[in-house]
Amino acid sequence: MRGLLVFITFLTGTCRHGAEANGWSFLVPQEVTGVLGKMAALLCTFTHPHKNYNGSMAVIWRIKEPYNGTVVFKCVSHNTHDSCKTTLSFKNKFKLLGNPRVNNASIRIDNLTWSDDDRYFCRVELSTDRHDKYETKTGTKLNLVAPPRILNITVGFDVNHGYSARCTAEGEPVPSLHWINPEHKNHTPLAKTNYVHQITELHYLNQDGKYTCMASNNHGKAEGAVYFFKFKSGNGSSLHGILLYSSLAIKTLILLIILGVAVYLKQDNDTEQPHLSRQHVQESTYENFDGRHQ
Repeated sequence: MRGLLVFITFLTGTCRHGAEANGWSFLVPQEVTGVLGKMAALLCTFTHPHKNYNGSMAVIWRIKEPYNGTVVFKCVSHNTHDSCKTTLSFKNKFKLLGNPRVNNASIRIDNLTWSDDDRYFCRVELSTDRHDKYETKTGTKLNLVAPPRILNITVGFDVNHGYSARCTAEGEPVPSLHWINPEHKNHTPLAKTNYVHQITELHYLNQDGKYTCMASNNHGKAEGAVYFFKFKSGNGSSLHGILLYSSLAIKTLILLIILGVAVYLKQDNDTEQPHLSRQHVQESTYENFDGRHQ
């Protein structure tokens, strides 16, 4: 029920009638809101001066400005039995939703990106002796919104701020950012905005552990984390540990080399006395067993 009320509000609040001219009229919304990465529908219904029209019909959508703007979609229907076949769809993102033969030229835009945030103009052309055609003059503004998304988190160092964590996020409206330190305390340093990107830095990191960047706007929330650990050598314990492990590793390597040399020499000695080995094997299996354990 709530969704129905929102839809009715959209129709009554944003739709308007295009000015009538020579029997033409258009009904289009003034604005449409779409979500980044989703689909948006651009509605366009119309009337034309012919009661019964069976000839060729074209639907055209352009952006930026009427009449001279870039065409992003076009379809053509040659007669009443012929569907409107798409002849142009920019990046294959535009699809016909309506049926122009029943005065509906609505389209949809798939996989919305920031470049789709523009003004769109609906146009219909009839192939009559007068070459009837009409186009909306003010068009429909497509506004994009987006839930927050963390783009990048890094840790750096400079002499002015010491170790700092930097978080970059995007969204529309531009998201608010705050940090949560390893003790789960909130920090909200000043942020700067670059178009739809929001950047914040947390300076003077002095605790080891997880630092979480939280981004939020009225379309959702997002978070990302970075782990920070400083090298500690104030009392020499860390350095002592490194030296101890290095010494053990060197001693282990030397021991392995000695064992390898001993095994090699033993194999060489066994090769020089093959007759003794064969004779010993032939005497008794029991004696061989005892011999291996002496």
